[in-house]
Order: sequence, then structure tokens, then C-alpha cells
Amino acid sequence: MKIQFCGATTGVTGSCHLITTAHHKVLLDCGQFQGGKAQEELNHEPFPFDPAEIEYLVLSHAHIDHCGRIPLLVKRGFKGQIYCTDATADLLGIMLIDSGHIHEQEAEWQNRKNSRAGRPLVEPLYTEKDAEESLKFVKPVLYNQLVELNDEVRICFNDAGHILGSGEIEIFVSEKEEGESGVRASKIVFSGDLGVMDRPILRNPTIIKKADYVIMETTYGNRNHPDNAMDVNHLVDIICETAARGGNTVIPSFAVGRTQELIFELNRIYEDPTDPRQEQLSNIKVYVDSPMAAAATEVFKNNAQVFDDETKDYISKGENPLEFPNLKFTQSTEESQWLNIDKEPKVIISASGMCEAGRIRHHLKHNLWDARNSIIFVGYQAEGTLGRCIIDGAKEVTLFGESVQVNAKIHNLEGFSGHADMNGLLGWLKGFQKGPKQLFLVHGEPEVKLEFAKTVKEQIGFDAIPVNVNSEYELEEGGGVITMKEAIADAVDEKRVNEARENLYNVRRRLEDILYNANLSVNKGTDPEKLAKINNIIMELEKSVINLGSVISESEESENVELTDEQIAELKAAREETISKSKKARNRKK
Repeated sequence: MKIQFCGATTGVTGSCHLITTAHHKVLLDCGQFQGGKAQEELNHEPFPFDPAEIEYLVLSHAHIDHCGRIPLLVKRGFKGQIYCTDATADLLGIMLIDSGHIHEQEAEWQNRKNSRAGRPLVEPLYTEKDAEESLKFVKPVLYNQLVELNDEVRICFNDAGHILGSGEIEIFVSEKEEGESGVRASKIVFSGDLGVMDRPILRNPTIIKKADYVIMETTYGNRNHPDNAMDVNHLVDIICETAARGGNTVIPSFAVGRTQELIFELNRIYEDPTDPRQEQLSNIKVYVDSPMAAAATEVFKNNAQVFDDETKDYISKGENPLEFPNLKFTQSTEESQWLNIDKEPKVIISASGMCEAGRIRHHLKHNLWDARNSIIFVGYQAEGTLGRCIIDGAKEVTLFGESVQVNAKIHNLEGFSGHADMNGLLGWLKGFQKGPKQLFLVHGEPEVKLEFAKTVKEQIGFDAIPVNVNSEYELEEGGGVITMKEAIADAVDEKRVNEARENLYNVRRRLEDILYNANLSVNKGTDPEKLAKINNIIMELEKSVINLGSVISESEESENVELTDEQIAELKAAREETISKSKKARNRKK
């Protein structure tokens, strides 16, 4: 078995890693390179493998540096299956189609310049149509669902707590060697991007206990977030101080993840009648100027099942944590342009987060030169990006061919980043009960990976390999830390069965509501829109029931899950009852 590192080896973009087993090829992520011109040019290079030979792509999350070259992969011959969580699948359509649109616009702009200069025309990396075509290969799965790709490889997604739908991926590869408990499996864990503990909306990153091989991100591997860097009160203080000067607060923010977190945090301040800044805030509008961020926010609203308990409690009280009266979403170009004409102090949250594309560049052009304004960075700024240039102290930048002075106050609240800092990364790594055979460090700048490897050795005792060039490693076969039967048990432990039982109770209650509404709809005459909604809910519930069935069957097969015959019978009876009610609901709909 081999691991070939094909991206995110010299920086934090272009995530792409190929696992080759005796008979299969599985790709982890297929991200776009972002940053300076040299990084962008890497996107046009041939893949270091034949896309047509890849059978499966397993995607950690929907950020462009992890998914942005999927349409290109398909365009160049990939016809396999793309596995990701259901929330990631919902976001993927937004992200890739928007990315295709940007590539078309950039090619069009470049071709206007080339035509005037007599140079050859260029093709976009891929188009919106290419992006739409790639979505046909997506197969959404659930967190903690053990998925059999083939007779040799199984995968399982755990919550990474980075953005909605983000996953840590466990890959179980069967080996020829037989152990006392059956066929042994090498277990590879890919961290994806790890989130920050105890952050709003999302659950904490999952702690994994066993692995033979670990591929781990190291974005903030050599530093910790400042104590007040994620303090929303500090953020609001900056907004109020800026408004008092008559200025705007401009926040470059990633459309998926960071923007929704900012909305959630600002909601709590704006809706708090006891906050002493309430009178001033009532006059400060917050504009989210990104159609993609608006669409992503709707996806967040539709995936509350993966929120943390605090956010679910907030919703259960009838509150919408992603809305408040002063929050406005802009859609049209005219609305976006008006923000830079209007003289009232305001907050403008706009993408992209590293200032490399999108409407944020227009807002920087109109706001950077004015000392009354503030620019607040709330996410990681990669080397070579405009955002990195500004926070590193540039006095002048070029936007749309025009030199712009940097006179606005610059704030870097990197604690709002969705990436775990050094202590967070170490905490996740300490969850492993013993050191993996090999620990590969990726998704970090070269010096950061070297420093983190040293820290890991000093504090935990694990040897780590900083991957600094695209390279391939032969993995030792045999003696895996886990058998395939144990892998199944890991995915269906007693805690998960108990969660399934609790979820089943909620499923029953929702089915009762469906039956009630179905009766009303039938009695009052057919309402196609309402019946369509009921049908969608039934389909979701049936998915839950099917998943519960896999928990029951896997529990019976596994020797490591201690369930009594009575408990299994109880779950089976509950499942049958739920299926029966689901069928009744369908019949009444018809």
C-alpha cells in the first residue's frame, strides 16, 4: 500500500492525497491551489496520476482548497464516486458552480487583455457546466456511518468541527494476514481541517484513539490564537469605535463557515437588550455582500442536525441564530456597488476570505485608503495572498490596476479562524492511545510543519514526517492496529446505539406530525407543495431508519458491542414500527 502526496505539501492549499492498495485507488480531497501567481499556475499542471484510474474520491469538506479541482478531475477522466457528508454535498454545489463562474470570468478578462496585446487566448480551468457535471458523481453519507467502498476498503466520517459537514476520515484497508479475530486492517486517519474546541454552531472535533497511519493538517502548528482574538466583544468594540469615527468596518470572510459564525456571534450581541452598546448598534447595519455566503447560510439553516447542543437549544426556543433585524444580505451587483456609495457607517462582510477574488476586492479599493475605516481579518491568510500582504504591513496595494494606500486600521483576529491552533492540534493528537507507525504532516507552511514535528516529539513522543514536497511513501503491511470486525465495532459502539434509540424517539414524533398533516392535506384537497414537503421529510426519515437498521445488524455481528438480546429485539421492534408508520404516511400522501 502507498500514499502519494499530491498537494498541500508546501503550503495550506491544494489538498490532495492518493492511497493505492493492491487493487484500488482512493483519492483524499482534490483541492485548488490558492495564493500568488506561482500557486495559481499549479492548478493547470497535469495531475501526478491518471484521473481515469481513480475509483473513489473521499472529500473532507467543501472549502475550495480541498474540493476546487474536482470539476477538473472529472473533465480529465475521473468517473468514480465522490463520498462526502450530506452537509458537504449540499455546500458542494454552491462552491463548485461559483468557482466555475469565477474561472470563466477570469478567462474572459484575460482574453480581453490578450486580444489587445495579440497574445493567444486562454481556456478557463473549468466552467459552470463542468462543475454541474462533476456533481453527478457525489454520494452523500452520514457521520459515523461505516461505508464499504469495495471488498478491501471501508471509510467512516467523524465530525471535524471545522465547517458545516467537515470530516475526519477513517480508512480501513483489509490485509491478507489473518489474525485471531479475522482479517486485519490497516487504519489510516486523515484529519482534514480540524476545528476549534467549544466554538459556536458546530460540535467539537472528534477524538480518535487508534490508527496505523495519520495524515494531519498543521495550519497553526507553531502558534496559539491570542486569548482575545475570538472575543466577539472585542470585534463589536472595533465596529463601534469605527462607526464613531464615521467609518465602515470591512471584514473579508470565507463564505462558508466563517461568515455564518460571525452572524451567530453578532446576533447574540445585537439581540441582547442589556448590552450597553445597544443604542449605537441599532444604527449600524451589517451587510453580507456575497451571494454564495447567502446561499451557504441557507444550507446551514437546513442542516441543524449537525449543530452543537447550545445552538440546537437556541433554535428549540424559537430563535433563529442566523438572523437579526440589522442583518441584510445583498445579491445584485447594484446593491453591492451602493454599499460603497452610501455614507452611513456600516459593517460589510464579503468574500473571499483571503481577498483573492470576489466583491471584497471592490470594498477594499473603496475603503483601504480612508483612515476612518477598519479592516478586520478573521481567518488564515496564506502566503502570496492580498490578505497576507495587508496584515504583513503593506503600505500600498494594487487593486484592479490601481495603487491604493493602506490607511485604514488593520486588525487580525485570527482566533476566529476555523482551524485549531497548536494546542488544539496537540490535544487532538494526544487522543491516540499510542503513536501511529507513521505520522505525516501536511497543509502547513514548511517551517510550521518542522516546528510542529519538533513539538510533537518533545511533548507526546511521536515521530512525525513533515511532507514538504509532493512525494510517495510505501506503507508497511501486516499487523494493523485493528481487525475489520473491530473497525465495525468502533463505528457502532454502545454510545451510538443509545443515540440511535434517542433519535428513533424523535423520528416517531415527527412521523406522527406527518400523519396529522397528511390527513389535513387529504381532507382539504391536494396541496402539491405541502405534500412535496411531507414526502421529503418521509424520505429523510426513511434514511434514518435504514441507518438504524445498519446499527442493529452490525451490533448483532460484532463481538465487541455488548447488547443483550432484549435490547436488540427492542431496537428491531422500534424500527419495524417506524417503517410501518412511514408506509402509512406514504399511502395517505398518495
